[in-house]
Amino acid sequence: MTSTRTSSLPAPGAIAVREATDRQTFERDIVPAYEPVVMKGQVADWPIVDAARDGDATLVALLKAGATDRPLETFVGAPEIQGRFFYNEAVNGLNFERRPVPLRATLDRLMTQRDDAAAALYVGAAAATDCMPGFEAAHVLGLVDPRVLPRLWIGNASTVSTHYDLSDNLACVVAGRRRFTLFPPDQLKNLYVGPLDFTLAGQPVSMVDLRAPDLERFPRFAEAMDHAVTAELEPGDVLYIPPLWWHQVEALSPLNLLVNYWWNAAGAPPSPFEALVHSVMTVRHLPPAQREAWRNLFDHYVFETDGDPAAHLPPASRGVLGPMTPTLAKRIRDFLTAGLRRN
Repeated sequence: MTSTRTSSLPAPGAIAVREATDRQTFERDIVPAYEPVVMKGQVADWPIVDAARDGDATLVALLKAGATDRPLETFVGAPEIQGRFFYNEAVNGLNFERRPVPLRATLDRLMTQRDDAAAALYVGAAAATDCMPGFEAAHVLGLVDPRVLPRLWIGNASTVSTHYDLSDNLACVVAGRRRFTLFPPDQLKNLYVGPLDFTLAGQPVSMVDLRAPDLERFPRFAEAMDHAVTAELEPGDVLYIPPLWWHQVEALSPLNLLVNYWWNAAGAPPSPFEALVHSVMTVRHLPPAQREAWRNLFDHYVFETDGDPAAHLPPASRGVLGPMTPTLAKRIRDFLTAGLRRN
């Protein structure tokens, strides 16, 4: 049954690969292109990558020596989930548990349970400053502002379902191998996304299992695969993932460590995702003619399909359409908060 579901799928293309680069080139050429890129060996000289080359025992010893006792949110799944952290069959719960576990305990368990029948273990987005003080000073990624702090992702063989990030993302493979499969943002309609407000770990995910896609249930996914790109990274490699590019991440080894950096080129504005959910509440259920009228307003004021919507107004009278400043952002937040309270 599985073969008939997958035999007609196009093979994904390859993510572009280039040699290690510098921050100026990264910001000038790679980020504006809005395409994923692998930078081979970008962090190959990190001390922790050297430790991983010596073997899992050396890596774990280094991590344990610097780890704090702070409990980290740890995903624990039964062997039956085969490392795929996801929903239950009814999509009203999850197929794993969240437990607070210190990093040292998780590392010990990873070293003692290294077969296919082991429980799935996964620590995601752990701030290095909390669980590994000094990590950021010893492992500098010269592609980003030093104020962008690293996060650790540690576990055994596991799959992070197809999702997107709101920020730019640099994923640095330290130990093990990871396979990334990416889809451009315009494939949203073909990815069959799950609930927006009940998620696995923050962002909505595709309901399609890439290991065995059910094309009877998700027929348009074949079109998504026609636009997919993939790469398998080894220790020292770095992948740039632009905001809103969908990506599945497969950790392929008994012990895997990835370090990532998230940042927003526009600073830290309120999330556009919140605007999306607000629009679902206020616009989605209007009569069709009114929805189309609101589409015109969004196109004009937000996406500027007709040019600058405030160009005809004096600069001092452009209000919320003026240049975004902290003062104006606070004014807009106060306006929106007051409206939500009234309703």
